Amino acid sequence: QVQLVESGGGLVQAGGSLRLSCAASGRTVFTSNVGWFRQAPGKEREFVGRISLSGAFTYYANSVKGRFTISRDISKNTVYLQMNSLKPEDTAVYFCATGGRGSSPQQYDYWGQGTRVTVSS
Repeated sequence: QVQLVESGGGLVQAGGSLRLSCAASGRTVFTSNVGWFRQAPGKEREFVGRISLSGAFTYYANSVKGRFTISRDISKNTVYLQMNSLKPEDTAVYFCATGGRGSSPQQYDYWGQGTRVTVSS
């Protein structure tokens, strides 16, 4: 069973930075792309970005392009989401997912529990 755990969320002021982590727990090892998604109160879950198995390729939603960066640490079996220049509209619960590809939540099979990010103005 693939088990993912997100961490690093919290409260930050607009313009600040935050780094989220997505760790494969136990004996789980990433074997496919890892995607980041977010869900704001009352809104649908939306795509943030994804990283390839090798970590060589990344793709981002237009809303976060240039501000967010996804990376992998193979030795730690962890994927990161570095968020800079945060805006209040970035406020959401952030999820990592694997076992799929593309920009749709339906394309991913395994999900973490989420970590909450709140950006104040």
